[in-house]
Amino acid sequence: MALSELERGILEEQINITEVKTSYVTLYRHATGVDGAIMAVSALCAIAGGAALPLMIVVFGSLVQSFQHLFQGNLSHHEFKKELSHFVLYFLYLGIAQFVTIYVATVGFIYTGEHISRKIREQYLASILRQNIALFDKLGAGEFVTRITADTNLVQDGMSEKVPLALTAISTFVSAFVIAFSKYWKLAFILTSTIFATAFILATGLRIIVKYKQKTLDAYSLGGTLAEEVLNSMRNTIAFGTQDKLAKHYDAYSTEAKKWGFRMKTILGVMIACWFCIIYLNYGLAFWQGSRYLVAGRMTLSEVVVTMMTIMLGAFSLVGVAPSIQAFTSASSASAKIFSTIDRISPLDPSSPSGKCLDEIDGKLEFKNITHVYPSRPEVVVMENFNLVIPAGERTAIVGISGSGKSTLVHLLERFYLPIAGQILLDGHDISTLNLKWIRQQLSLVSQEPTLFGTTIYSNIQQGLIGTVFEHESIAKQSELILNAAKMSNAHDFITGLPQGYETQVGEQGMLLSGGQKQRIAIARAIVGDPKILILDEATSALDTESEKLVQAALEAASHGRTTITIAHRLSTIRTADNIVVIARGKVVEQGTHQTLFEKTGVYHQLIQAQSITEASGDVEQRSETPHHSEFVEKPVYASTQAADEKSDTRKAGDRSNTQYSLWTLIRLVGSFNQNEMYIMIFSLLCSIICGCGNPAHSLLLAEQISALSLPPNMYFKLRYDVDLYSSLYIALAVGLFMGYCGQGIGFAYCSEQLIYRVRSQAFRAMLKQDVSFFDQKKNMAGSLTAFLSTETAQVALMSGVTLGTILIITTTLVAAVALALSFAWKLALVCISVMPIIVACGFFRFWILARFQTQTKASYQASASYASEAISAIQTVAALTREDDVCKHYHSALLSQSQRNLQSALKSSLLYAASQSFVTLCMALGFYYGGTLIADEEYTNREFLICFSAIMFGAQAAGAMFSFAPDMGKAKKAAQELKVLFDSQPEIESAVSTSEPLDLQGGIEFRDVHFAYPSKSEQPVLRGLSFTVKPGQYVALVGASGCGKTTAIALLERFYNPTLGAVFVDDRDISMVNINEYRKHLALVSQEPTLYQGNIRENILLGTAREDVDEEEVVLACKEANINDFIMSLPEGFSTMVGSKGTMLSGGEKQRIAIARALLRRPKILLLDEATSALDSESEHQVQTALDAVSKSRTTIVIAHRLSTIQNADMIYVIDAGRVIESGTHSSLLHKKGRYFEFVSLQKLEKMGA
Repeated sequence: MALSELERGILEEQINITEVKTSYVTLYRHATGVDGAIMAVSALCAIAGGAALPLMIVVFGSLVQSFQHLFQGNLSHHEFKKELSHFVLYFLYLGIAQFVTIYVATVGFIYTGEHISRKIREQYLASILRQNIALFDKLGAGEFVTRITADTNLVQDGMSEKVPLALTAISTFVSAFVIAFSKYWKLAFILTSTIFATAFILATGLRIIVKYKQKTLDAYSLGGTLAEEVLNSMRNTIAFGTQDKLAKHYDAYSTEAKKWGFRMKTILGVMIACWFCIIYLNYGLAFWQGSRYLVAGRMTLSEVVVTMMTIMLGAFSLVGVAPSIQAFTSASSASAKIFSTIDRISPLDPSSPSGKCLDEIDGKLEFKNITHVYPSRPEVVVMENFNLVIPAGERTAIVGISGSGKSTLVHLLERFYLPIAGQILLDGHDISTLNLKWIRQQLSLVSQEPTLFGTTIYSNIQQGLIGTVFEHESIAKQSELILNAAKMSNAHDFITGLPQGYETQVGEQGMLLSGGQKQRIAIARAIVGDPKILILDEATSALDTESEKLVQAALEAASHGRTTITIAHRLSTIRTADNIVVIARGKVVEQGTHQTLFEKTGVYHQLIQAQSITEASGDVEQRSETPHHSEFVEKPVYASTQAADEKSDTRKAGDRSNTQYSLWTLIRLVGSFNQNEMYIMIFSLLCSIICGCGNPAHSLLLAEQISALSLPPNMYFKLRYDVDLYSSLYIALAVGLFMGYCGQGIGFAYCSEQLIYRVRSQAFRAMLKQDVSFFDQKKNMAGSLTAFLSTETAQVALMSGVTLGTILIITTTLVAAVALALSFAWKLALVCISVMPIIVACGFFRFWILARFQTQTKASYQASASYASEAISAIQTVAALTREDDVCKHYHSALLSQSQRNLQSALKSSLLYAASQSFVTLCMALGFYYGGTLIADEEYTNREFLICFSAIMFGAQAAGAMFSFAPDMGKAKKAAQELKVLFDSQPEIESAVSTSEPLDLQGGIEFRDVHFAYPSKSEQPVLRGLSFTVKPGQYVALVGASGCGKTTAIALLERFYNPTLGAVFVDDRDISMVNINEYRKHLALVSQEPTLYQGNIRENILLGTAREDVDEEEVVLACKEANINDFIMSLPEGFSTMVGSKGTMLSGGEKQRIAIARALLRRPKILLLDEATSALDSESEHQVQTALDAVSKSRTTIVIAHRLSTIQNADMIYVIDAGRVIESGTHSSLLHKKGRYFEFVSLQKLEKMGA
């Protein structure tokens, strides 16, 4: 159907987002007047703090000039001491001024950065929650999650401590150049070449590094996505034996990352080498040219020293601006998307006050000529001229096959989307004229896949009271309503059976509860607020037959007096509806009561036939009494987070915290990954020692140059000779350091990348070889393991040669500096050495605290970001519950408390940072005062003082700065520790039998008195003496209530776990005694929740086998057997169609059929189907079931099903309760027994008795 201009406009309005042009100034648009005043004062302080450093050099130059005057006899001892005290006081005042100004500037900008970014975060979340659902379909919730977690951190980083850092650096640069040019502009102009050279190297190098870094990250990102999907579906990976195939895919991404990583680190190494080379070449040039001006009488010694050192300081400060500029650019870029969302006007805004609110409603709904197209799929018309009346106060059921438009009705009623034509009326009022939030508060929805939030069961049910008359009732009244709702939804008994009862945490997205438990809590949440209109979209799909019957009765009771819309695949749940509407291809094809539609023998009749359960002979008497529920009280499936006590002495696989290894053991482990690069490592370490000698050599040359320039006019010939000699030595030093830093940079880059590649590869393989029980542990969830692969493995490299190289440079610098100082002036050296730890600490803390500010921000907002992410990921549930204000309120509270903690931390950290800047000045003041006193007493010469002072002071500062760039050894040790534990952990099952003799299975299965409890929940036995037999080629079904042990039996047959007692036999062989990989080749598993990976349909189907020689015919045949081939061929790209991350671009039924095709591709001897058709509608289920019946004839098949219509033809049905078989036989024989199975059948019976 071709869309008109108006219709296209409606679709575009729902997904369009206008890009906002942002600059750095835009970041401050949420700043208040108080913020502006604080930033103004802080900026002035930052500028004053930056100007202090060049002024210090002026004082230093004046002191050097005083030394010269003293030695030349132009100054008396008394006058010299007076000047010395005068200049030392200047140092003291500058040190105090530095401390105060830098502290105020840092704290001020951290406060305003925190305050403004908090407002941006709150505004952004509020804007996300008011967007229409179509925008999430287009961009994906993941994009919004990334922006609120990562991008808001970038914005805050660009407004916090980086601002005073940049202002200080710019102030230093400007004041340094003003001073330099005021002393003598010609020398200053010549030395400015340093800046151009440094800027050129930085700009060129950084551009290349950023390019290579992006390529490295892209490769790691693809590898990380693969790893996350694989680790998230380890049962599937293990069952299909595709570990090696997937590991090779991961290695391919790691190899690509290694290539670009080596290039990036090489460029960085050469950049550092060029930087040191330029510094020392500039010293040589400054002294050489300065001596010429001094001899010519154009400059004094003080002016030469001050000009040279201020230019160098200016160049260094310019380098310091680069990271800040990068932070500002990143913040501006990140803010563009954030402000675009904040400024976007949503066409369906729940926060908008516009629209009417009716005083009373009856609940009559009418769909008039509705035509609907999803904006994300504009080529598919879901509904066309759809008309339907839903009477007030009655129960209307909607049925139809997948894709017929049932759930679309719900989406349109909730106003998640805008129809392109037609009207929806509520009591005669067009809902587009009513207030959106008010409408949603009249509706209560239970979705097919219920979403719970990461809080308590009580709080989850309480969320159903938002927007109702009970929202502001007393706690006692709310508690009464919550308890009644839980009882009505058959949830109260299992909740009170939990250790914490209603205060039990459900985990993220309710992961700590079973599907049935989640569904019942969602139903309780829906009915607790006594809604006017109740919408049940497959509300009981996750429940077993008995629970479904009880909940269904409760829902029917809850439906009285209110309009109820029920969407269901299980037609047994809607037979009592007042009106049943059958939809096909977006239109109503028939409607009426169950009786009238059944007698019509139309579409509804066909759907019933597909689900009908044939009877053995004659009519089955309907039991009037309720089954004895007390015998079958559901056991809580709540996943206890307390691990079982280990009785075995062997280390539990994956316990990455308890075992401790010595540092030497960890170093040996890390070193073993670089054994092949041993000679490159030794060469790089020798280069590090050469680099460490650079600073002491510079101190010696600096003292010699200043001493030479201090010579009187009658010795200018010697002055020129000495300066030329030492300038030549500066050139030699620059070349030597260039080669040294290049050698160690390139060498360590190669060793580091090789190490990271090997560690990643082996760590991923070590994870893939673990047992399933390893992945059941909370600390081994897919997210944390993926994070371990991406971050911890890189940190392990920090314990290798790079760290040793840094330590060697620092050690060489300090040892050589101390030796040099002691050999020339031991008295002064001892005083300077006493303050050396302070100077080294200052150099370290100056950089360490800046890094800590950034990491602290990221870590501190992790909890609030996680809360926001949960809400964004469940946007439809949040919108349906009108939780937008509630989410924003909780988010605000979390941010506010975190912001206050961050500020307190910043107040302390900034003290240390300001002290690290000013204490160096105070230590220099002490050195100058004591050294000057010794010179005045004629104990040392000017040359001896300068060698000692510069070697200790400048050497210690350089060592401290380098220390800060040294890796965080704590993190590196922790990462190596976790890696060692991972490598040492031996899986009990996967490595049990090493023989690889081929197996020829017939398919006979026997469970002999099997007892089992999951390792993480050992206090809850699941199987209690399970025994049953399956003959080769039989089609066997396992039936029972949720939590009875059906899926566990499949897991034991796949040998994901070992039984606690008893054994599982296949062809009379204990499966624990056969090679696990050979054994699993003969099995194929289709789980209740199908697993698909990022990639196309063909790639996903081929993951069903480890074979590489699968031809197209085999793939097509498997797809035909799974009834998915026609659907695939109807797609524009056929088998090359991308399925999206975890198969999100396909419906549940389509994903399930692809998973079945993947299983059939293995041509297994034993086929395991765990609710394999649960996601299919009646028609598709019937077709797939027919195909499964056909393919199961040549193999042993075990089926788990809640829908008993799918297993009526089974050769044997085992009814399981509380972990043991209580009944067995064929469908007909079990019906004759009139036992537990009969009760299940009676509950699902569709046809009226005797019809």
